Amino acid sequence: MGCAVPAGRRAGRAGRALTATVLLAGAGGDLGERTAAALVARGATVRALTRPTASPTKRAHLTSLGLEVVAADYADAAALQRACAGVDVVVSTVSGLRPVVVGAQTQLLDAAVAAGVPRFVPSDYAADYRRLPAGTNRNLELRREFMHRLDAAPVQATSVLVGAFADMLTGQAPLVLFSRRRVLYWHDADQLLDFTTKDDTAAYTAEVALDPTTPRFLQVAGSSVSARELAATTTELSGDRFRPTYAGSIGFLRTMARIGRAASRDDEALYPAWQGMQYFDSMFSGDGKLHDLANDRYGVRPWTSAAEVLAAR
Repeated sequence: MGCAVPAGRRAGRAGRALTATVLLAGAGGDLGERTAAALVARGATVRALTRPTASPTKRAHLTSLGLEVVAADYADAAALQRACAGVDVVVSTVSGLRPVVVGAQTQLLDAAVAAGVPRFVPSDYAADYRRLPAGTNRNLELRREFMHRLDAAPVQATSVLVGAFADMLTGQAPLVLFSRRRVLYWHDADQLLDFTTKDDTAAYTAEVALDPTTPRFLQVAGSSVSARELAATTTELSGDRFRPTYAGSIGFLRTMARIGRAASRDDEALYPAWQGMQYFDSMFSGDGKLHDLANDRYGVRPWTSAAEVLAAR
């Protein structure tokens, strides 16, 4: 698709539209709320798309952030199209499995096209899923499936790829084992891993939403560090020696993920243990590694490093 500024809009420095109306799907989620705040801070008019079943408390909270709340069921094509009317860009931050990533986003895309919305930013915010071998990462392959639908639509699409959320280094992802003073790795302790915080992701996504000249993919990373470097950083910060610890080969990791999935009773969970193994596969194999980073597209700015995330703990 072309990169012309939408009719009736003027572009400011670095391609930013001086005025813009954004329909934000998933505004009630963690990343969505951060993105909403970043958009409002940059002067955008933000419509928060919620389901009709959203609680009055949730709606009131979104309104307090300076958002215009619009309710529409994703199965209601007419309601979705009305929500998209007059919008310059749809930004999706929804999270889930096939019914959401493929199903709901396709319904939202169809409504955006029907309403004449010129741009669409899908809920990617992950490693580079385009080169992953089939069957190695369920969640990211769902994003790739939606990518094909998005690329076939008459709309200018931009995906923001950020690697893994750096916030997980101190919690959800069992990579840094603080109690055991270990940093796990598979295959290669020197394989570079991409991390970006949620706040940095939200801020960059807001810039992308207000930039009508974006390419199809933009890749950014707050840090690209290895397990060996993470161990050295954690040692320096804590005063205790952290060791990079070999946890197996990529083949072993893939086998364990397949066995875990086959034995699991929570295949419909978003982040079961075996899915975590698949994320580590994408990272340590290098298959999801980011290249051609565009961190400075909107000017030089400080990015929160993995070291800063670890230091904050």
